[in-house]
Amino acid sequence: MDSGDLRSVLQNEVDQQVSPPVAAIVAAARQRHGETVAAVLFYGSCLQQDSVEGKIVDLYLLVDDYRSAHHGRLSALLNWALPPNVYYLETPFEGTVVRAKYAVISLADFARGAGGGWFHPYLWARFAQPCRLAHCRDEAVRTVVIAALEGAVRKTMAEGLALRPGATVHDVWTAVFRQSYSAELRAEPPERIARLLAANEDYFARAGTAALIALQASGTDTVTKRSQSVGARWLLRRLQGKLLSALRLIKAAFTFQNGAQYLQWKIERHSGVAVTLTPWQRRHPVLASTVLFWQLYRRGAFK
Repeated sequence: MDSGDLRSVLQNEVDQQVSPPVAAIVAAARQRHGETVAAVLFYGSCLQQDSVEGKIVDLYLLVDDYRSAHHGRLSALLNWALPPNVYYLETPFEGTVVRAKYAVISLADFARGAGGGWFHPYLWARFAQPCRLAHCRDEAVRTVVIAALEGAVRKTMAEGLALRPGATVHDVWTAVFRQSYSAELRAEPPERIARLLAANEDYFARAGTAALIALQASGTDTVTKRSQSVGARWLLRRLQGKLLSALRLIKAAFTFQNGAQYLQWKIERHSGVAVTLTPWQRRHPVLASTVLFWQLYRRGAFK
């Protein structure tokens, strides 16, 4: 296995076809944002599911620029200042409703962040995992996306080696995902990592091995020699991640289109309690969520 095999692994992964329901929601997202959408990546827990019914499809829309992607200047400005913006979308498909939560980020910001240029693992740890290129405008865009994904795997594995020098590929992935999950506001249980690795065992083995060989061949695995700084680095990432997560939540109060539909569906699906939203709650779904949580708790929706 040579250093070029990592690119081959990723190319084979992203080129796999998505299901018709996923293709339908991708088309709806592209229609909402227009010709500025250069590529769409499908990733997350739905990737390995036979059906997306009753689930939320996770997408990333890579756009040429933020101004063209948004109808309002405020959304474009906030997207530029703290990417990505996150939105909710529903579309009918063969008598059912397909739902998606999708992020909007410029192709340039994605290439930099996923490619390892960001200190925080928000993008590179996320896109070191399997994904599909559900839409791509042309070969030039595809080249940029593949290079970013390659950088994501290499960065993630280098950081994992710093945590667990000499460990198996599986244990390196486990160590770095445990740290990257803790660097975001939402806590993920340890079994989530085990399920992720088990569901994509072949991908993680091949991509991880190819990345290690590429790192050793290029001499860029020196991060593993700075073990004394590893703990401090991840502490800073956890602090940065909590702050960024809080800021993104505040930003979502202004940018989360169709958030009321998402909030209503999510609450009813998980609690079984029907929800009727007021006009104010529909206009400010993120802010309203705290009030709704208390009301639903009093009605016995949460234990």
